[in-house]
Amino acid sequence: MCWRLVECVPDRWMEAVVCGFVQTAPGADVLSRLLGNLVVKNKKAQFVVTQKLLLLQYSCPTAMLQNLLGYLALDNSRRFLLLKVLQELMETWASSSAVKHSPVEQQLYISKAILICLSHLKDVEIDSHRQELFTCMMEGMKCHLDSNLPRIRCLGMIVAESISSRINTDGPILKFQYEEDDETRELKSLLTQMLSPPSVISPLDEGRKDSPSAVTEAELKPGRKPLAAACAVSEEGSDSELDSDDDFIPYDMSADKELKKTKAPLYIRDCIEVLTGPEDMDKWEATMRVLETLIQRNTAATQEVSVELAKVLLHLEEKTYIDDFVELRQKALVTVTITDPIPVAQYLTSQFYSMNYSLRQRMDILDVLALAAQELSRPKAPGKNKPSSIQTPCIQILPGSDSSKDWRKIVDERIKSKTRRFAKGQSQVELVCAPNKFSSVAGHFFFPLIQNFDRPLVTFDLLGDDHFVLGRLAHTLAILLYFAVNTVVAAAMGKALLEFVWALRFHTDSYVRQGLLSCISSTLLSVPSDRLLEDVTEELVETQAWLAVQFDMMRACNLIATVALTAGQLIFVLGLVELPIISQDTQWWEEAIAAVFQLASFVLVIGLVTFYRIGPYTNLSWSCYLNIGACLLATLAAAILIWNILHRREDCMAPRVIVISRTLTARFRRGLENDYVESPC
Repeated sequence: MCWRLVECVPDRWMEAVVCGFVQTAPGADVLSRLLGNLVVKNKKAQFVVTQKLLLLQYSCPTAMLQNLLGYLALDNSRRFLLLKVLQELMETWASSSAVKHSPVEQQLYISKAILICLSHLKDVEIDSHRQELFTCMMEGMKCHLDSNLPRIRCLGMIVAESISSRINTDGPILKFQYEEDDETRELKSLLTQMLSPPSVISPLDEGRKDSPSAVTEAELKPGRKPLAAACAVSEEGSDSELDSDDDFIPYDMSADKELKKTKAPLYIRDCIEVLTGPEDMDKWEATMRVLETLIQRNTAATQEVSVELAKVLLHLEEKTYIDDFVELRQKALVTVTITDPIPVAQYLTSQFYSMNYSLRQRMDILDVLALAAQELSRPKAPGKNKPSSIQTPCIQILPGSDSSKDWRKIVDERIKSKTRRFAKGQSQVELVCAPNKFSSVAGHFFFPLIQNFDRPLVTFDLLGDDHFVLGRLAHTLAILLYFAVNTVVAAAMGKALLEFVWALRFHTDSYVRQGLLSCISSTLLSVPSDRLLEDVTEELVETQAWLAVQFDMMRACNLIATVALTAGQLIFVLGLVELPIISQDTQWWEEAIAAVFQLASFVLVIGLVTFYRIGPYTNLSWSCYLNIGACLLATLAAAILIWNILHRREDCMAPRVIVISRTLTARFRRGLENDYVESPC
């Protein structure tokens, strides 16, 4: 329970709490029971314990140092911090700059901390770091012996002797001659003083039972029961309490959500620092969820860093799993584009044709530009964002006499009360009128996207393998032109878009051709007809001729297929009538019908290929679909006739092939002895 309470302390109060525990704890084992593995879980607590209390100040007494470093050495999960602290202390002790400029008290403090750390190290840990300790010992000993102060030279000798005794257990060790005093004896005792084994149930007051203050406290509070007795009583009654707790129904915690400890940032610059700084997953997720709202709230602050924020969001990768990360990132990009359209649009359009971008990022740029154009062109009701608490001033009219009342209002109310209505028509909602905000920035969205589509890069070629992005580009340009309807720049955009269509009219990919047809439709819908006839007459005529050629090919195929089908049906009917020229016994009757039906099928294939070159979503007339259905029937009829020719039956028992006499086969291959050969059909 104590560990959970300490872990829930906010970061701004963590230093005071940790320092208070370190100062008041009677021993390292008590401090370990109070803090647990807080230094491993909380970075603020780790900074306070490993940096601030050891390297940034030197006011802690020796007992506090022993408790602090003993706490790090008690648990195996915290011993790596002990080694880290020793390494940083040794680097500071071996630094010539620190020896020259640091006060003597701080150097004494660091020397004590080094000796306490050495006393807690195991032999295995010393063996693994022997070379590092030896190097630091030689550098630090040289720096201390070069000092002019005798006290600093003495500190260097004592620490060097202690390190040498730990790393050279079998060989010779360093031995210096210096005067013994209380300070030197205290330093040597720190190395030999070992950590006492922790007790299992040791209350806080047991560490003070031998001190006079503890006796005084016990005498002043005679009614206070010892904590050990309370623990014993609780252990005796624990069985009954557990038995009674088993009767309760547990809470359903399946739908519970984990409470987030991290607070979301409140400013745009803080969001940028979190997204680009070190990995703090909770804060990173909270920033992603609140970023769109912050941009909408702080438009002035967003405009100052709009391009930088767009750059961060464009290159942002999912550091941790979030269900709607792609949606949150896209919404934030769209919002920052709406807030500052011109600089952000210029940045995004310039990056679309830059190198070292993936296809996914380029398509994200197109999606963001299209969504931002939609939001900018969407009309908003004026006064929608005004606060409702503001009251408009009004003039109070004094009540007049009864004779001055509006007689027409009274008559209308009487008529309304006596009128019966059986149905009520749908009320017409007044359309919201507002200026199109996209009109002033449409050119910054449109023209940079369309100007470099034919310039291949090393990793990006729209006219080559990246035709899918080219199709998305065509659709995006059509969307941008559609949202720029009734604007001044719409005519210029339509002319540029028709030139774009004319350059790619023979593209082999169907998705690109669909995008080109979308561009043509958007041009016809967005640009006024008089401007089309005046400004883009030539482009419009060329586009119309291209579309007519495509549809004429389809109509020609349908016409040929229809003629072939009609001829086949006519031959079939004449054969049934048994005319003397054409009858069922005529040798070429079935072959002619099959050939005509095959011609219809072949023409059908050409028509379908042309149809799919136009696009599978093209709307055709009912006659085209009727002809396609008729050609399909012709294909089926041709297949049946060919099967009948090759498997003609003379009886109902066994199929036989067509009989050809030996005189016919003799000229092909002399000496053929069989009676049956396959028909050339």
